[in-house]
Amino acid sequence: MSIRDVYIVDAVRTPIGKFGGALASVRPDDLAAHVVRALVDRSPALDPARVDDVYFGDANGAGEDNRDVARMAVLLAGLPVTVPGVTVNRLCGSGLEAVIQAARAIAVGDASVAIAGGVESMSRAPWVLQKPERAFPAGHQQLHSTTLGWRMTNPRMPAEWTVALGEGAELVADRHGITREQQDAFALASHQKAAEAWAKGLYDDAVVPYAGVDLTRDECIRDTTSMEALAKLKPAFRPEGGTVTPGNSSPLNDGAAALLLVDEEGLRETGREPLARIRTSAVTGIEPQLFGLGPVAAVRRALEKAGRSFADLTTFELNEAFAAQALGCLAEWPELDPKIVNPRGGAVAIGHPLGASGARLAGSVAHQLAAAGSGTGLAALCIGVGQGLALVLER
Repeated sequence: MSIRDVYIVDAVRTPIGKFGGALASVRPDDLAAHVVRALVDRSPALDPARVDDVYFGDANGAGEDNRDVARMAVLLAGLPVTVPGVTVNRLCGSGLEAVIQAARAIAVGDASVAIAGGVESMSRAPWVLQKPERAFPAGHQQLHSTTLGWRMTNPRMPAEWTVALGEGAELVADRHGITREQQDAFALASHQKAAEAWAKGLYDDAVVPYAGVDLTRDECIRDTTSMEALAKLKPAFRPEGGTVTPGNSSPLNDGAAALLLVDEEGLRETGREPLARIRTSAVTGIEPQLFGLGPVAAVRRALEKAGRSFADLTTFELNEAFAAQALGCLAEWPELDPKIVNPRGGAVAIGHPLGASGARLAGSVAHQLAAAGSGTGLAALCIGVGQGLALVLER
């Protein structure tokens, strides 16, 4: 069986909203439907019925996104009912996992045209009540927030594995001797690069605002922040001696992203020039508490499979769950030129709507390669509970 080439024809995303912000009134299935519809409308030569499947990442799935949000997006977007949809969950890597699964289906001939993306509304993530073991318990019952992190944890899990995500970032900072000042400087640069990219119109081709919502730019970018302002923020996870603060961490967010993937036949039907071609991917595991270093091995494995090195990269989109986590990964890639990492800003500034982030990164790499005209790009994320995921694109 021959393996088919897989092309990214287009990639779109919403502006990323802050927790309780402009997109908080929008259901996650509506956010997903919005980017699916926008993607289809941007390729008018392609019959929507030709879409073989829709893959969507979603890290939560406990609220309005509970009923296979990919299929809900298909129906709400007005695509033919014959178009199926599947929702995948690899926590923070869900959106990139959706892209990889869609690409794999096309590569082996199971599909010719697919949509892949991700969505998350952290604002609308519900509280959940665990069902009691017996009816009508007399005592008080606990509600669990599903916005982020561990909940209803299995007691068999070792305590060192189930630390808070921010404490995991502190552990990475400890391991690599990353200071508070280094983290704040990294965060400041993320905001500056994101603000500059928006000012230059570099996101204009990819971002599709949600109708009826007054949000045309990523909501968490702080154009006027400074090292002095960041230094005033208190550590969020270690009150004494901590280095991880709200200012050098990614915020809680809402948003969606989607990509159109095709083989050669599908490409001809779109009548468009592709942004990039998918080359290889890799996923790896690591100790859960060190999840922030998850991308280290995944990136090396993906590059090795592609026959490429760090020196071959034109751009690298690394999700910034925490500045400490991103800096820890960079410390373990001494061959990598940090100047090519997140040239248009990263998640500390742009935001991290969990299930959507991987699709945002893949789309950003594709658009950057198209703007450059040629090159090799890479998208990678750390993943809670200790995994790393990476995707290599070429043009």
